[in-house]
Amino acid sequence: MNLFITGGAGFIGCNSADYFLKQGHTVTIFDNLSRPGATNNLNWLQLRHDDPEKLQFVEGDVRDYDALSRAIDGSEAVLHLAGQVAVTTSVIKPRNDFEVNALGTFNVLEAVRNYCPNAPLINASTNKVYGGMTQIEIVDKGDQYAYADYPFGVPETAPLDFHSPYGCSKGAADQYTIDYARIYGLNTLTFRQSCIYGQRQFGVEDQGWVAHFVIAAVKNRPITIFGDGKQVRDVLHINDLVRAYDLGFQKADQLTGEAFNIGGGADNTLAIWTEFGTLLEELCGHEIEVHKGDWRPGDQRVFVSDIRKAQNMLGWQPTIAPKEGITKLYEWVSNNPHLFD
Repeated sequence: MNLFITGGAGFIGCNSADYFLKQGHTVTIFDNLSRPGATNNLNWLQLRHDDPEKLQFVEGDVRDYDALSRAIDGSEAVLHLAGQVAVTTSVIKPRNDFEVNALGTFNVLEAVRNYCPNAPLINASTNKVYGGMTQIEIVDKGDQYAYADYPFGVPETAPLDFHSPYGCSKGAADQYTIDYARIYGLNTLTFRQSCIYGQRQFGVEDQGWVAHFVIAAVKNRPITIFGDGKQVRDVLHINDLVRAYDLGFQKADQLTGEAFNIGGGADNTLAIWTEFGTLLEELCGHEIEVHKGDWRPGDQRVFVSDIRKAQNMLGWQPTIAPKEGITKLYEWVSNNPHLFD
């Protein structure tokens, strides 16, 4: 197939492009190269896949509907990854956040509707559409928090509650994607993703926390923990996420209009410092300097995805445990320290 990837030079995008190119597909990357590491990721892809007929790059922005439409015309599948990705940035620049995430996704949907209406589209959404989940009881287990009553995590049937400009913009994109299947018959899926990590992730303090901590540890930089470090997240290695995309495209015609939680699930969780910090210090072989900051607005004490719907309907589940995946990430950063200077 001829696959069109918005944000294809980002962390998730370049790994997805690499995967589908190795499967023999043609890939067009549409990216404005604004993210840290994007140019490096694009160069890496072009070195690995030196065939302009198989890998094409179009520099462009999803806010530019005309440029997007020209580039997407005739595509056979669309993976929409482009976005403003940080809650903190959305609070500082809410208009930019809206234009990139909400308007940008609307433009992608309209471009698909008008220029490649038969193409399945997967929208990369986020667990932030569930908001603070203040209605869910949290228990303190000493070194980490846990749900009192959700042993499998939060299901897709949980109420949506958009917190922060980022939550609102991604939530709007999530719902537009679902509704375009209902109203226009497009072949769309939305994946509510949780804590994706892995190779080629240039994580920073307000986004990509697993990679950010690993990079800081390798480069001997201090780490700031917001809150008490007992917050729990389900984490998912990039290789497992890309497999979910592949299955989503294969089964899109059967599952159109569906939303799926795509995360590590209850079997792949980490307390962000009381547990992850111990693993990181084992990998480093020394104690890591840590500073504590105040809780950030809307920060969830626990988020764990219930991934049983994806298991049942997509036939997908994670295969890479956190210790294995984080060790791989640590080795990649350690072998490429110059990328983080």
